Amino acid sequence: MTRNVSLGTLALVLVLAGGPLPVFAQSTSSDQPAAAQPAAAPSDDGMVTVFTASKIVTMDPGWPEATAVAVKGGRILSVGTLQDLKPWLDKYPHKIDRQFESRVIYPGFVEAHSHPVIGATALTRPPLSYFPTANPYGPAFPGVKTRRAALAKLAEYVAASKDPSADVVAFGFDVVPMGGYLDKTELDKISTEKPIFVWDASEHFVFANTAAMKKRGLTKDLAMKFPGVGLGADGELNGQFLGELPTQYVLAPIITQLLTPQIAVKDAKYLSDLAQQAGVTTMSELAFGAINIPLEHEVLKTAFDTEAANQRLVVVVEADSFVKAYGANATAEAKKLHDASNDRLMFEGVKFFSDDSFLSFGMEMQNPGYVHSDKYHGVFMFDKPSDFVTSMKPWWDANYHIHVHTNGNAGNQATIDALDALQKEKPRFDHRFTFEHFGISTPEQARRVKALGGVVSINPYYVYARGDLNGPEIGVDRANTAARLKTLTDAGVVVSLHTDTPVAPPRPLEEVWIAVNRRGAISNKVLGPAERVSVNKALRMVTIDAAYTLGVDEKVGSIEAGKFADFVVLGDDPATVAPNAIRDVPVLATISGGRVISTRDTRKPPQ
Repeated sequence: MTRNVSLGTLALVLVLAGGPLPVFAQSTSSDQPAAAQPAAAPSDDGMVTVFTASKIVTMDPGWPEATAVAVKGGRILSVGTLQDLKPWLDKYPHKIDRQFESRVIYPGFVEAHSHPVIGATALTRPPLSYFPTANPYGPAFPGVKTRRAALAKLAEYVAASKDPSADVVAFGFDVVPMGGYLDKTELDKISTEKPIFVWDASEHFVFANTAAMKKRGLTKDLAMKFPGVGLGADGELNGQFLGELPTQYVLAPIITQLLTPQIAVKDAKYLSDLAQQAGVTTMSELAFGAINIPLEHEVLKTAFDTEAANQRLVVVVEADSFVKAYGANATAEAKKLHDASNDRLMFEGVKFFSDDSFLSFGMEMQNPGYVHSDKYHGVFMFDKPSDFVTSMKPWWDANYHIHVHTNGNAGNQATIDALDALQKEKPRFDHRFTFEHFGISTPEQARRVKALGGVVSINPYYVYARGDLNGPEIGVDRANTAARLKTLTDAGVVVSLHTDTPVAPPRPLEEVWIAVNRRGAISNKVLGPAERVSVNKALRMVTIDAAYTLGVDEKVGSIEAGKFADFVVLGDDPATVAPNAIRDVPVLATISGGRVISTRDTRKPPQ
């Protein structure tokens, strides 16, 4: 799923890769954003603010509900009733904030896997998405439902681009409902002169016309360097670059141009505002350094390392990029970032890749594989399993929290086997090795994850948005049991939910709704009903359990004394409304370190 935006005339004249889309997420001002000061602790003048509500759900099993929470210096002082808070209120000057007295307060939602740098860059390109997705500042882009409609929309973007030297980069082409990959032949019919890059909905594939490949200097020798680079019958590049590695290589120069403060910070703000409107108070960056480490760091510092930010950010470095940049010093350089973390910008962990994308069928599937194996095939991100283990070993030995992007059941099996090998060489406890996505899995794999001490972060949109689409290609049984939740939790595995934005929009209450109902977006049928979980369990997956899989559960995820005062204010209680109404519960505000942020305010485009 991709970003939806309003497509007026103004949008169509701003389709160049060299600039964002002001009508959606950007200001038309040429002023560069002021550099943010490093986050400082909130001023503590001794004053306590007490927020009251009709119900406060804490996610602390021993103290589950309250009606008042006291905040001092950006942290929770105490939670309970006003009478329970009396010992603290007798000690400190205080004020009672009753603006949410008739509302429901939960811990601020935690987005356990997103991409506010590259993902936000993708979201602010001209859209070609199949599914509609909300725009924080206006109407939704409705989506394009056929291949012909997608190509027609792309032709509009190309026609609107007046600079002959500028690339057109569109995002969100959805391979499965659109009938397969694009190639240079189709794209050359739109233009043989204008460079065209089509970035697919998974972010892992890119398709290019002849002009784009020529400008980028791409030759057939690239096929020897990366798996997934397509060659035609003539032995020349066919315009298909399938997989995270070739896509990163092809798009890196373009994305680097977009990582300037006046563009990238506003792109990050776009995603941050979208997340705030859904109640997210802690975001994550799960691929830091994939394009340019210094530029990405500057963007994150400017966008998130400030008390004015909507969210805190947990940053996970990408191992391959750090090894390429720093060699044998990669783990030490990552530790420097960790040691320099503060309350707003927290560097925690390292990321690896097992297999490729779920959306575009780059994931590796066990026997019987894909129904149309001549059309789709998976891609492993390593040459052989021993290389996979070897790449992780220095980080494992240095006690890093390891996250692994893994999707198909063959990819998941390879990741489980790698964790097994690491544990045998150096046993670790509470390592929180996190299986990211875990799209297609088996009950046996759930048991092994538990036995090895792993945790799992699931993308529930793999069943909601993809279950109806994927049956013809991987079988109805596997498509409907994608994003297993009850199998994992019954096995005792800690599970969080995420959206992998821009794969899906950051909407925690919709994630909970999916986990509880498991209805297909197209058919509205219940898909894999035995994998549904309770509302309370699903709510934990976007609060305390999400914080746990990120390694920050001692700071956020529940309303407990000493933690950051990060809350979401809701118009109703998702635990008590009808299951089908969970995603419709209004998000009225978030509270970050005691600072109230109204969702009304983040619906205004930045100036």
